[in-house]
Amino acid sequence: MQNHNLTRTEAQERSATIRTLSYDVTLDVRKAEDPAATWFPSRSVIDFEGTPGGSTFLDFIGESVESVALNGKELPVSEVVDGSRIRLSGLKEKNQVTVEARALYSRSGEGLHRFVDPADGKTYLYTQYEPADARRVFANFEQPDLKARYTFHVTAPEHWHVTSNGVQTSRTPLSGKDGAARWDFAETLPLSTYITAVLAGPYFRATDSWTGKDDAGNGLTVPLALYCRASLAGSFDTEELFAQTKRGLDFFSELFDYPYPWGKYDQAFVPEYNLGAMENPGLVTFTEEYVFASKATQAQYEQRANTLLHEMAHMWFGDLVTMQWWDDLWLKESFADFMGSLGVDQASDFSTSWVNFANQRKAWAYVQDQLPTTHPIVADIPDLEAAKQNFDGITYAKGAAVLKQLVAYVGFDAFIDGARRYFRKHEFGNTTLADLLNELDAASGKQLSGWSEQWLETSGISTLSLEIEDRDGEIASAGVVQRAKDPVTGQRVLRPHRLRLGLYEKGDDGEITWAKTLELDVTGAETEVPELAGRARPALALLNDEDLSYAKIRLDDVSYETVTGSLDKLKDPMARALAWNAVWSATRDGLRPAAEYVRMTMRFAHTEETIGVLQSVLSNATLAVNQYVPSSARDGLRDELLDTAVARLTKAAAGSDAQLAWARCVMALSLHSKRALKLLTGLLSGSRSFDGLTLDTKLRWAALEALAAHGRLDAPALDAELAHEDNADARAGHAMALAARPTAEAKAGAWAACGTDTTLSNRNLSATIAGFATGPARLTAPYEVRYFAGLTTVWSSLSIGMASRIVLGFFPGSQDLTAGQAPEAHPAVVRCDEWLAAHEEAPRALRRLILEERDKLVRALRAQAAGMEPTKA
Repeated sequence: MQNHNLTRTEAQERSATIRTLSYDVTLDVRKAEDPAATWFPSRSVIDFEGTPGGSTFLDFIGESVESVALNGKELPVSEVVDGSRIRLSGLKEKNQVTVEARALYSRSGEGLHRFVDPADGKTYLYTQYEPADARRVFANFEQPDLKARYTFHVTAPEHWHVTSNGVQTSRTPLSGKDGAARWDFAETLPLSTYITAVLAGPYFRATDSWTGKDDAGNGLTVPLALYCRASLAGSFDTEELFAQTKRGLDFFSELFDYPYPWGKYDQAFVPEYNLGAMENPGLVTFTEEYVFASKATQAQYEQRANTLLHEMAHMWFGDLVTMQWWDDLWLKESFADFMGSLGVDQASDFSTSWVNFANQRKAWAYVQDQLPTTHPIVADIPDLEAAKQNFDGITYAKGAAVLKQLVAYVGFDAFIDGARRYFRKHEFGNTTLADLLNELDAASGKQLSGWSEQWLETSGISTLSLEIEDRDGEIASAGVVQRAKDPVTGQRVLRPHRLRLGLYEKGDDGEITWAKTLELDVTGAETEVPELAGRARPALALLNDEDLSYAKIRLDDVSYETVTGSLDKLKDPMARALAWNAVWSATRDGLRPAAEYVRMTMRFAHTEETIGVLQSVLSNATLAVNQYVPSSARDGLRDELLDTAVARLTKAAAGSDAQLAWARCVMALSLHSKRALKLLTGLLSGSRSFDGLTLDTKLRWAALEALAAHGRLDAPALDAELAHEDNADARAGHAMALAARPTAEAKAGAWAACGTDTTLSNRNLSATIAGFATGPARLTAPYEVRYFAGLTTVWSSLSIGMASRIVLGFFPGSQDLTAGQAPEAHPAVVRCDEWLAAHEEAPRALRRLILEERDKLVRALRAQAAGMEPTKA
C-alpha cells in the first residue's frame, strides 16, 4: 500500500474542467469473512459535466482496474490507468464514466478496514476516508470541492448489518449458496467524497428516533441507530448515548436555526480506528475506545460526549458547508472543536467542559504551536500529504481557542447570527475564509479582516506576563508584556487579547480566594494596568483568568511561589487548571527544573477534584520524570513519584475515578521502575487488592507490560495470559509486552515485525513499536543508524498512516544529556541533523515529522540542562 499524492494545483485544474453530478457505487464484500480474500469488486458509475474536448483523471488505489468505459466506449485499461490515476480525454459537456475495479481490504484503518474479532472470530468492515482514501474503495474525483449525490449498493453476507450515508431503501436476499444479500440506499444530498461511508458486519445494533422541526415548523423525525461489535454489546451504554444524541440534536438545530438535513443519524463504534471519530453525514464513526469495556473515569465519559457533539456540529460545519480545499480545514475542525466544548457545557450533564478545554485541548495547541513546523490556522496546504498532517493541535484546538476569543470580541449572539447566515448562503457548497468573514462582518458590524490577519493568518503563540514594580508589598506600577514572534516569518506579531486578570488573596485560614477581576485589552508589546497601582500585591495575579484568550502565561515570582507552595488552598477549578498549565509551560520551556513540577504533583495532585485535570497532571509528571529530569536524578525522583502514587492509590476512595487515575499512574511509572513490581505481581495473583479497584483487561495488561519490561515474564507466560482472555485490547497489550521484554531478541523481533512488509494491523503495529521503545537504551541504541537509513524506504512503501506510525514511533527521542554537553551537540540530534541535511529533497511531510521529533528531543535535553543548573528566575 503506497501513499499517492495530489497537489492543490492539480485539484484546481480538475475542478476548472469538470463538475460532478452523481455517483452510483456498488461494492461486493460477500467474501470478506474469508481471510484469503484480499480484494473485493468495486464499481463506480459517475455522471459529470466537462469542458468539451478537455481531459481529466479519476483517482483509484487498489489491486487493479478491470475496465473503464467513458460515454459508452470501452477504454484500453493499459493505456488510461497511470498508477493511482485513470486518465480520461475527449470529454463532452455531459459525461458518464464506469469503472470496474478490484479494491483491497485494509489493515491500516485507511479505506475499507477489515477486522476479525479474536473474541468470537466475527469479521467487521468499516470505511475511513479523510482526507483522500475513498479512492481506496471506489474510483472517484477525490477532492472536497467536487461534491455530488451518491447512491450506494452493497452485497454482503445476509446475516450482517449494512448501512451507509443514505437511508436503506431495500434489502434483497440473493439466490446461491453463499448466503448473500444486496442492500440499496437512498441517494444522498451533495457530499464530498471523503465523508461518504459504508459499515458492514455482524454488528450489534440498537435503534431509536429523535423528533425536531423542519423549516416550516412541522415535525421532523430522524431515525437513530447505534452500532458496535457483538462482543462489546454488554458494555454498550446505548441509553446514555441516545439521550446525549437527542440533547445534541435539540441544541444544534435550535442554535444554528437550520434543521438537521441528513435524513438519519447512525453512530458506529468501530475497532482499530485511527481517529477519535469521523463526521460522515448519516453514519458517524467513532473509535470503539468509547465503548468502555474497562472501567472509565468521568473525564473519559465527558470526552466521549465532547467527541459526539463535535461530530454532530460537523453536520453543519463541514458537511453542509465544506471548505474548498484543505487550506481551510479549520473552517470545519476549529468550529467543531469549539462547538463540542460549548455543547458539553450547555447540552450535557457535565460541568467541567471549559476547564478541560483549557487543560487538555489548549495544552495540545500550545505544544503544536511551538514546534518549528507550526503553521497559521489558515494553512498553506500544497498537497494531500500536507493535508493529512494538518489534522493537528493548530487546526483543532488553537482554532477553537481563537474562536472563543472571537466570541469574547464580537459577542456570542453576533457570532451565532453570522454562522446562521453562512449556512443559509452556502448550503451544500464549498467556501473559503473570505466567505465566513463576510457573514461575521455583517452580523457583528465589525470588520474582522484585521483580526483574521493577526489570529488566523500568522503562526506561533504569544507569551503574556504581568510585570510588577513592588515597593514594600505595594504595587507602584504594573503592566502586561506581550512577546510574540511568528516562527515561520520571523516577524514580531503583537495580537489583540481581550482577557481578564484575576486577583486572588490568601485569607487568615490560608484559603486563596478571588478578590477582584480586571477586564483588559492587551494590544501591543506593553499594556499598562493603572488599576493595580497603589494596591497591596495579591497572593496570585492570574492573567487570562477564565481562559478567554490564547496565550502562554508566565506567573510573576510571588504568584509562582503561591501556586507551587499552596495550590491546595486555591479552590476555583478553572484557576487551578490555569495555574497547573502555567507551571507546566515554564517546565517545558526549561525555565524551571522539571523536578519542581514533579514535586508539586506529589504535594497537590491528590487535592485535584477535576478528574480530567488530575489525569493530565499525572501524565505530565510521568513525562517529566522520564524525559525532562536529568538522568542522574531520574531514578530516585521516579521512585518517589511512584511511592506517592501507591500511597494515593491506597488512600483513594473505593471505586473512585481518582483511584483509577492513580492505579494507571502506578502502571505507567512501573514500566521504568522496579519499585512496585511486587505490588503488581500481587494484584495479578489476587494476593493484593484495593476495595473498588477491578483489574479489568486494560489495567491487567498494563501490569503485565510493566512486569515484562523488567524481564519478569517471558513469551510463554504472556501467551498464556492471552489465551486466558483473548480480545482486541488483550492482543494489543500482548504485542506491547512481547516487544517490551529487555532482551536483544525481543527488540530484534519487534523491529522485524514492523518492517515495510508488516502484516500487523494499525493498532498492533503501534503497540509493538511502543514496546520496542520501552527498556534499556543499550538495547535500542543499535537501531538508530538503521532507523535513519530506512526512512525514505518506509515512506515510499507504506500508506502515509502506517508510515507515520513507524517514523514517529521508532524515532530515538528518549536520550540523556551529559554534564557540560550542549543539547544540539547530542549524538542523536547530530544524526538527525545529518539526515535532514542529506535529504533536502525528501517528501515534505516526512521532513516535517523528523523536524518535529527533533524539536521534542532538543526540548527534553534543554529541560534536563535546566535541572543541572541553579533555578532560573
